[in-house]
Amino acid sequence: MNTLLIVDPRAMPGPYLDRATGILLAFNGEIYNWRRQATAWGIEIADRESDAHFLLRAWAKIGPSCLNGLDGMFALSVYDPRVAKLFLARDRLGEKPLYWRLDGGRLAFASEVTTLTGYGPAPLVLRPEVTAIETPVGVDTPFQGIQLLAPATLLSFDVTTGSLDQMTWWHLADRAPFTGTYAEALAKFSTVLAEQIPLRSPACDFALLLSGGLDSAVLAYLMRPPVCVTVRYPGQDRLDESSTAAVIARDIKAELVVVEPDHVDFAHALPHVMRALDYPMGNASTFSEHMAYRKIADLGLRVVIGGLGPDEFLMGYVRQALVLFGPEAVLNAGMEAYRPLAAKLLHTAGEPLEAAEAAARLILRGPDPDGRVRDLVADTMARAGGDLARGLTLADLATAWRPLVMTSDKLASAYALERRSPYLARDLVELSYRLPVDHKITEPAQGKRILRDTAKALGLPREVWAGRDKLGFASPIPAWLNGDLADWADAQINSALTDAPPDFRPLLEGGLTRGCRFDRTRMQALMTAAWFAAQAVRAAA
Repeated sequence: MNTLLIVDPRAMPGPYLDRATGILLAFNGEIYNWRRQATAWGIEIADRESDAHFLLRAWAKIGPSCLNGLDGMFALSVYDPRVAKLFLARDRLGEKPLYWRLDGGRLAFASEVTTLTGYGPAPLVLRPEVTAIETPVGVDTPFQGIQLLAPATLLSFDVTTGSLDQMTWWHLADRAPFTGTYAEALAKFSTVLAEQIPLRSPACDFALLLSGGLDSAVLAYLMRPPVCVTVRYPGQDRLDESSTAAVIARDIKAELVVVEPDHVDFAHALPHVMRALDYPMGNASTFSEHMAYRKIADLGLRVVIGGLGPDEFLMGYVRQALVLFGPEAVLNAGMEAYRPLAAKLLHTAGEPLEAAEAAARLILRGPDPDGRVRDLVADTMARAGGDLARGLTLADLATAWRPLVMTSDKLASAYALERRSPYLARDLVELSYRLPVDHKITEPAQGKRILRDTAKALGLPREVWAGRDKLGFASPIPAWLNGDLADWADAQINSALTDAPPDFRPLLEGGLTRGCRFDRTRMQALMTAAWFAAQAVRAAA
C-alpha cells in the first residue's frame, strides 16, 4: 500500500508496529481529526509522530470501533496478534482504494488492482455494468477473483481458521432527516462548512483545481490556496471559465496557472492516463485532470484540492433536476443543451415514469439487458425513506461515484500528489444528506441552493453564488476523435481488437463508429485499447 508523507515529510514510512501489543499497521491516506481524537481518547503522540501512529495506538486501545471516530480518507490493514486476525478497512466514501483476493488460506491485498494479478490466475471479465454505465459496481473488478473492499467496510480474516467476515461500519441512509426551518438549516450548514473546509488545508503549500464554478470558488475563498490551476481548450470559448477563475484568484491573491492542452497532448498522455487507472471509461474529463495534476507536480507541490461532493449531495446534476422537475421544466428553464439527455425520459404512453426508472435511464449509457443497474437504482432509492433527493444521492453513490473518486485519487497519485476533497468531511456529508429537497434545489437550472446561499452569507462575490449552472458541457475530445485524431483513434482500436478477449470486442468495435459530441462510446473504446496495452492487463487477458 502506498503512503504519501504529507503530515510530516520526514516521518518514518510504514508499516507501523506497536511493540507493546505486536499490532502491525499499513496505512494509506489522511486522518484530519487525529489530534483532536488523540486528546479525546487519551492517546499520547510524540514529536515527529503522525496520524498513522495515532491510528496504531487507537486500534491497540479500543480496536475496530475507533473507525467511527475517524474523519478522513483512508485504506488500512491491521494485523492484531491478540486475536490472530488481519483487518482491512476503507473510509466512508471510498476515497482511497483497497483491493483483496482470497486464494485458499492466503489473503492478499493492495491499493492497485493490477498488483494482485501477480498472485495467481485473475482472468479478465467484462462486467455487464461496464457497457451500461462504464464502471463495475459494488465490489466487482475487471479481474475475476479480485474484489474491491466496499466503502465504510471492515473485513476481518482469521489467520488460524481462514474464515472471513465483513461488516459495514457506517450507514449514510440511516441518518435522520433534518426537521428545522430553512433559516436554521442555512445557519447550521454555514457553520459546518466554515469549520470543516479549512481543516483540510495542509501545512504545506498546495494547489486548488479552480474551474470558476460554485464548488471550487467556495473552496478558494475558505481555504485561500497559494496556487489555483484551471484547464481551458483553445477554440472552446463557450466553455471557457478561465476569466471567472482569474477574478477569483486575483481576489484571494493566489497565482493562477492556466493549462491549455491540445489534441497532440491527448495522444501522448493517453497511455499514462490508463496506466494510472484501474479500468477504462468514457469520461473525457480524465484528460483534463491528468494535465492539471501534471502541471501541479511540475510546480513542486504535493497536495491538490478538488470540489467533489456538492453535485451528488445537493442536487447539482442536470439528471437529478430532470427526475425532480421533469424534462419539460428543465428545457423551459434554458437548459436546451440537455435535450438529448431529456429525451431519455420520453414515454410512449405519455405517462410520467416512476422516479427509479427515470433515474436509471439517465444514469445508463449503454444496454442493461439483465436489469442489474435498474435493480440497483431501485434498491438504493427505496432505502431513502421516501425522500427523492436522498434517493438520487444514494443512486449516484452506488453507480457514478466510484469512477469519480477512483479517477481523482489514481491520477493524482500517479504524480505523487495527495488529492483532498473537503466537501466529503463527515459532518458536512451527513448534514447535506439529511436536508429536505427544497433546501437543495427549487429551480431546475440552479441546484445546490443552500451552498449558494451560504456563499452569499459568507460574503463571497456575486459572480460565485448568483451564476446559473453550466448550460451544457462539450469536451473537445469527441471532436478530436472524429477530426484531427480520427485515423489515429481507429488505428489504436483496431490494434487492440487483434488480441482482445471475445467479450471485449463489441465494446471496441462500437468505438469505430464516429458519434456526436455527447457520445462517449468512442472515448471508452479508445481508453480500453490503451488499457489492454498495459502488461498486467495483457497477461490477465
